[in-house]
Amino acid sequence: MAKKQRKTEATRERILNAAEELFAQHGFDGVTVRQIMRKAGADVALAYYHFKSKRDLFDAVLLRHAEVLNGIRLQALEEVEARHTDDLPSVEEIIAAFTNPLLQLLVEDHEKWKHYFALIAQINSSPEWGGELMTRFFDPLVKRFLEALMRAKPEWSEAEIYWSYHFLSGALTLTFAETGRIDNLSGGLCRSTDMEAISERMPRFVAAGFRALAEG
Repeated sequence: MAKKQRKTEATRERILNAAEELFAQHGFDGVTVRQIMRKAGADVALAYYHFKSKRDLFDAVLLRHAEVLNGIRLQALEEVEARHTDDLPSVEEIIAAFTNPLLQLLVEDHEKWKHYFALIAQINSSPEWGGELMTRFFDPLVKRFLEALMRAKPEWSEAEIYWSYHFLSGALTLTFAETGRIDNLSGGLCRSTDMEAISERMPRFVAAGFRALAEG
Protein backbone atom coordinates (compact mmCIF):
# COMPACT_ATOMS: atom_id res chain seq x y z
CA MET A 1 0.00 0.00 0.00
CA ALA A 2 2.84 2.41 0.89
CA LYS A 3 4.59 1.71 -2.43
CA LYS A 4 1.36 2.35 -4.35
CA GLN A 5 0.79 5.59 -2.45
CA ARG A 6 4.33 6.79 -3.21
CA LYS A 7 3.78 6.00 -6.89
CA THR A 8 0.49 7.90 -6.88
CA GLU A 9 2.09 10.93 -5.21
CA ALA A 10 5.02 10.83 -7.64
CA THR A 11 2.63 10.81 -10.60
CA ARG A 12 0.69 13.73 -9.17
CA GLU A 13 3.93 15.68 -8.70
CA ARG A 14 5.00 14.99 -12.30
CA ILE A 15 1.66 16.28 -13.53
CA LEU A 16 1.98 19.45 -11.46
CA ASN A 17 5.55 20.04 -12.67
CA ALA A 18 4.56 19.58 -16.30
CA ALA A 19 1.50 21.81 -15.91
CA GLU A 20 3.52 24.52 -14.17
CA GLU A 21 6.08 24.65 -16.99
CA LEU A 22 3.53 24.62 -19.82
CA PHE A 23 1.17 27.12 -18.18
CA ALA A 24 4.14 29.45 -17.58
CA GLN A 25 5.19 29.19 -21.22
CA HIS A 26 1.82 29.29 -22.95
CA GLY A 27 -0.82 30.48 -20.47
CA PHE A 28 -3.94 28.67 -19.31
CA ASP A 29 -5.72 28.80 -22.66
CA GLY A 30 -2.62 27.89 -24.68
CA VAL A 31 -2.23 24.41 -23.17
CA THR A 32 -4.42 21.31 -23.30
CA VAL A 33 -4.68 18.64 -20.64
CA ARG A 34 -3.46 16.14 -23.23
CA GLN A 35 -0.27 18.17 -23.78
CA ILE A 36 0.33 18.37 -20.03
CA MET A 37 -0.10 14.65 -19.59
CA ARG A 38 2.15 13.89 -22.54
CA LYS A 39 4.89 15.97 -20.95
CA ALA A 40 4.26 14.29 -17.59
CA GLY A 41 4.47 10.85 -19.22
CA ALA A 42 1.09 9.82 -17.86
CA ASP A 43 -2.28 8.76 -19.22
CA VAL A 44 -4.83 11.52 -19.74
CA ALA A 45 -7.30 9.73 -17.49
CA LEU A 46 -4.95 10.26 -14.55
CA ALA A 47 -5.36 14.02 -14.89
CA TYR A 48 -9.01 13.67 -13.95
CA TYR A 49 -8.21 11.11 -11.27
CA HIS A 50 -5.99 13.60 -9.47
CA PHE A 51 -7.77 16.83 -10.50
CA LYS A 52 -11.42 17.47 -11.33
CA SER A 53 -10.72 19.74 -14.29
CA LYS A 54 -8.06 21.74 -16.08
CA ARG A 55 -8.95 24.73 -13.89
CA ASP A 56 -8.61 22.58 -10.76
CA LEU A 57 -5.14 21.56 -11.97
CA PHE A 58 -4.24 25.20 -12.61
CA ASP A 59 -5.30 26.17 -9.08
CA ALA A 60 -3.34 23.26 -7.62
CA VAL A 61 -0.21 24.45 -9.44
CA LEU A 62 -0.59 27.88 -7.86
CA LEU A 63 -1.48 26.67 -4.38
CA ARG A 64 1.34 24.19 -3.79
CA HIS A 65 4.06 26.87 -3.87
CA ALA A 66 1.94 29.80 -2.66
CA GLU A 67 1.69 28.22 0.78
CA VAL A 68 5.48 27.81 0.94
CA LEU A 69 6.16 31.36 -0.26
CA ASN A 70 3.66 32.91 2.11
CA GLY A 71 5.15 30.96 5.00
CA ILE A 72 8.77 31.99 4.44
CA ARG A 73 7.86 35.65 3.87
CA LEU A 74 5.73 35.76 7.01
CA GLN A 75 8.59 34.21 8.98
CA ALA A 76 11.00 36.82 7.56
CA LEU A 77 8.66 39.64 8.60
CA GLU A 78 8.18 38.20 12.09
CA GLU A 79 11.95 37.95 12.51
CA VAL A 80 12.32 41.60 11.50
CA GLU A 81 9.63 42.64 13.98
CA ALA A 82 11.16 40.51 16.74
CA ARG A 83 14.45 42.42 16.38
CA HIS A 84 12.64 45.69 17.07
CA THR A 85 11.19 45.35 20.54
CA ASP A 86 11.95 48.96 21.47
CA ASP A 87 11.45 50.63 18.10
CA LEU A 88 9.88 50.03 14.68
CA PRO A 89 11.42 48.32 11.64
CA SER A 90 12.57 50.49 8.76
CA VAL A 91 10.66 50.55 5.49
CA GLU A 92 13.66 48.89 3.82
CA GLU A 93 13.61 46.00 6.33
CA ILE A 94 9.91 45.35 5.81
CA ILE A 95 10.23 45.42 2.04
CA ALA A 96 13.30 43.18 2.11
CA ALA A 97 11.35 40.63 4.17
CA PHE A 98 8.69 40.65 1.46
CA THR A 99 10.92 40.46 -1.62
CA ASN A 100 14.22 38.83 -0.71
CA PRO A 101 12.98 35.38 0.36
CA LEU A 102 11.52 34.92 -3.13
CA LEU A 103 14.65 36.11 -4.87
CA GLN A 104 16.79 33.89 -2.64
CA LEU A 105 14.81 30.85 -3.72
CA LEU A 106 15.74 31.63 -7.32
CA VAL A 107 19.40 31.88 -6.29
CA GLU A 108 19.33 28.56 -4.39
CA ASP A 109 17.24 26.46 -6.82
CA HIS A 110 16.59 28.31 -10.04
CA GLU A 111 15.32 25.29 -11.97
CA LYS A 112 12.71 24.48 -9.34
CA TRP A 113 11.26 27.99 -9.10
CA LYS A 114 11.72 29.72 -12.46
CA HIS A 115 8.54 28.38 -14.09
CA TYR A 116 6.39 29.11 -11.06
CA PHE A 117 7.59 32.69 -10.78
CA ALA A 118 7.16 33.21 -14.52
CA LEU A 119 3.58 31.97 -14.13
CA ILE A 120 2.95 34.37 -11.23
CA ALA A 121 4.30 37.25 -13.36
CA GLN A 122 1.91 36.29 -16.13
CA ILE A 123 -1.10 36.02 -13.81
CA ASN A 124 -0.39 39.26 -11.98
CA SER A 125 -0.51 41.25 -15.22
CA SER A 126 -3.62 39.51 -16.57
CA PRO A 127 -6.99 41.31 -16.34
CA GLU A 128 -8.68 37.91 -16.48
CA TRP A 129 -6.70 36.21 -13.71
CA GLY A 130 -4.85 38.84 -11.71
CA GLY A 131 -7.62 40.21 -9.54
CA GLU A 132 -9.12 36.82 -8.72
CA LEU A 133 -6.11 34.55 -8.26
CA MET A 134 -3.61 36.95 -6.72
CA THR A 135 -6.33 38.01 -4.28
CA ARG A 136 -7.13 34.45 -3.31
CA PHE A 137 -3.59 33.12 -2.93
CA PHE A 138 -1.53 36.10 -1.82
CA ASP A 139 -3.64 38.97 -0.44
CA PRO A 140 -3.79 37.79 3.20
CA LEU A 141 0.02 37.87 3.35
CA VAL A 142 0.24 41.16 1.43
CA LYS A 143 -2.17 42.79 3.87
CA ARG A 144 0.01 41.62 6.78
CA PHE A 145 2.98 43.42 5.22
CA LEU A 146 0.97 46.54 4.50
CA GLU A 147 -0.20 46.60 8.11
CA ALA A 148 3.46 46.41 9.20
CA LEU A 149 4.26 49.40 6.98
CA MET A 150 1.29 51.33 8.35
CA ARG A 151 2.45 50.69 11.91
CA ALA A 152 6.00 51.74 11.02
CA LYS A 153 4.77 54.88 9.26
CA PRO A 154 1.41 55.88 10.79
CA GLU A 155 1.77 59.37 9.34
CA TRP A 156 1.72 58.03 5.78
CA SER A 157 -1.49 58.06 3.73
CA GLU A 158 -2.94 54.57 3.43
CA ALA A 159 -3.90 55.32 -0.18
CA GLU A 160 -0.27 56.09 -1.05
CA ILE A 161 0.87 52.89 0.65
CA TYR A 162 -1.55 50.87 -1.48
CA TRP A 163 -0.42 52.65 -4.65
CA SER A 164 3.19 52.05 -3.72
CA TYR A 165 2.52 48.35 -3.20
CA HIS A 166 0.80 48.23 -6.59
CA PHE A 167 3.98 49.52 -8.22
CA LEU A 168 6.14 47.18 -6.12
CA SER A 169 4.07 44.22 -7.26
CA GLY A 170 4.68 45.11 -10.89
CA ALA A 171 8.43 45.51 -10.38
CA LEU A 172 8.67 42.22 -8.50
CA THR A 173 6.76 40.16 -11.04
CA LEU A 174 8.67 41.71 -13.95
CA THR A 175 11.84 40.61 -12.18
CA PHE A 176 10.41 37.10 -11.82
CA ALA A 177 9.76 36.91 -15.54
CA GLU A 178 13.50 37.11 -16.33
CA THR A 179 12.76 38.45 -19.81
CA GLY A 180 16.37 39.38 -20.61
CA ARG A 181 15.33 42.92 -21.49
CA ILE A 182 17.82 44.54 -19.08
CA ASP A 183 20.56 42.28 -20.48
CA ASN A 184 19.98 43.64 -23.97
CA LEU A 185 19.42 47.22 -22.85
CA SER A 186 22.61 47.32 -20.77
CA GLY A 187 24.72 45.42 -23.27
CA GLY A 188 25.30 42.68 -20.68
CA LEU A 189 26.26 45.04 -17.84
CA CYS A 190 23.16 43.90 -15.93
CA ARG A 191 21.50 40.49 -16.06
CA SER A 192 17.86 39.68 -15.39
CA THR A 193 18.98 36.42 -13.73
CA ASP A 194 21.29 38.16 -11.23
CA MET A 195 19.09 37.71 -8.17
CA GLU A 196 21.85 38.73 -5.75
CA ALA A 197 22.18 42.12 -7.46
CA ILE A 198 18.40 42.49 -7.47
CA SER A 199 18.11 41.59 -3.76
CA GLU A 200 20.69 44.23 -2.91
CA ARG A 201 18.95 46.99 -4.88
CA MET A 202 15.21 46.37 -4.89
CA PRO A 203 14.38 47.14 -1.21
CA ARG A 204 16.23 50.48 -1.40
CA PHE A 205 14.64 51.40 -4.73
CA VAL A 206 11.13 50.47 -3.58
CA ALA A 207 11.49 52.15 -0.18
CA ALA A 208 12.49 55.38 -1.93
CA GLY A 209 9.34 55.13 -4.03
CA PHE A 210 7.14 54.59 -0.97
CA ARG A 211 8.68 57.66 0.67
CA ALA A 212 8.36 59.80 -2.45
CA LEU A 213 4.63 59.15 -2.68
CA ALA A 214 3.84 59.21 1.03
CA GLU A 215 5.88 62.28 1.90
CA GLY A 216 5.34 64.20 -1.32
